[in-house]
Amino acid sequence: MQTAAYYTLGCKLNFAETSTIARQLEEAGIQRVDFEQGADVYVINTCSVTDHADRKCKKVVAEAKRMNPQAKIVVVGCYAQLKPEEIAEIPGVNLVLGAREKFHALSFLNDLPDNQERASIARVHIKETRQFHHGFSYGDRTRTFLKVQDGCDYFCSFCTIPLARGRSRNPSIAEVLEQAKTARDKGAAELVLTGVNIGDFGKSNGETFAELVKALDQEPGMPRIRISSIEPNLLGTEIIERVAVSKVFQPHFHIPLQSGADSLLKAMRRRYRTELYANRVAKIKALMPHASIGVDVIVGFPGETDALFEETYAFLQSLEISYLHVFTYSERPNTTALRLSGSVPFKVRKERNKRLRILSDKMQEAHYQKHLGSQREVLWEHQGQDQHMLGYTDNYIRVVKAYDPEFANETETVKLDKIDPEQGWVLTKPIITADNIPAGLKHRLVQP
Repeated sequence: MQTAAYYTLGCKLNFAETSTIARQLEEAGIQRVDFEQGADVYVINTCSVTDHADRKCKKVVAEAKRMNPQAKIVVVGCYAQLKPEEIAEIPGVNLVLGAREKFHALSFLNDLPDNQERASIARVHIKETRQFHHGFSYGDRTRTFLKVQDGCDYFCSFCTIPLARGRSRNPSIAEVLEQAKTARDKGAAELVLTGVNIGDFGKSNGETFAELVKALDQEPGMPRIRISSIEPNLLGTEIIERVAVSKVFQPHFHIPLQSGADSLLKAMRRRYRTELYANRVAKIKALMPHASIGVDVIVGFPGETDALFEETYAFLQSLEISYLHVFTYSERPNTTALRLSGSVPFKVRKERNKRLRILSDKMQEAHYQKHLGSQREVLWEHQGQDQHMLGYTDNYIRVVKAYDPEFANETETVKLDKIDPEQGWVLTKPIITADNIPAGLKHRLVQP
């Protein structure tokens, strides 16, 4: 084994863990290469939030085998923990590793028999998975996903993640600070705090997520930091007020809602109701009118009548939010939602999904329009698209400029000029002064 390639399905947490596994193999002398290069080993990190992710895994395995028919295929992640026997039946798979075992992939690879007739499985029951494994992504994207929490104790009626990830667990604040400094020293220009239920940080050792946010905010030399998805009942006033005055934390929140009807929230076993959710949004906007707020919504949950969907639609319209992530409900094995009556036809689920996506587009455009003409700080990404480079402002507006490699992974203050109606991003004009030009670009100083 000299080379390895990786493919990640699912959430930011998976990206952080894939990158961590890659670094472990690199330390053992196994070079990371692109997926298309025909690697000796392929590690596929799976998701199982929807049945689409399950099907995608099978396609990626087939593609890896096409790149190198002799490659060893390792499948890890939530799907591997939930359905190892099913994955073992996929042609070409050599090794299936559970939630705990994936962080010891090399030792299991070394133990594979030479003449393997069937995929090997290494997976303990999820209740035995108690240890927290540190991780952060590096080299994959401009933003670095920093893992601060794992597992979930909530057991929402539609969700399999507690069955795949286990109980909530986390490191100490001191350990997170060390990981953050390591990521910063490797060149991270922005950290995204991620986990399964990050608001539960500290539950296992008596600390709190609010205390973590404060510690990171006070640590000298930190890059930009974003909070990834956080439950509304765990997004307390202390956290919102800290972000509002911070020079490090970005004015951007992603807060799952799932439904705007309290009766469905109860059936989903969510730990809040719409009144609390609306109060959280109002608090953010009162302190940070410019903030971006993203929202997760599920359509087609059992019992979602036309009237209840319209209730959700109206509730979303009443909120000052910036965009939606819309998920179509899919039946997942071993979830309590399977026992609920009132199944919604797939055609209706699809129609509701489309309506909310259209609403999301309108919300995002309104958010962009509101800030046209203003000056904001943007972090430019490495990638160029059609001679352009893309980036995000502090308040999560997608912006574009002519590609310039010297600005990759650098921040710049720009004026938000106009919206590109076809691409859905905002065109920018540079606002460059001696105070905000990147240190390495002083020789290119241009007056506004």
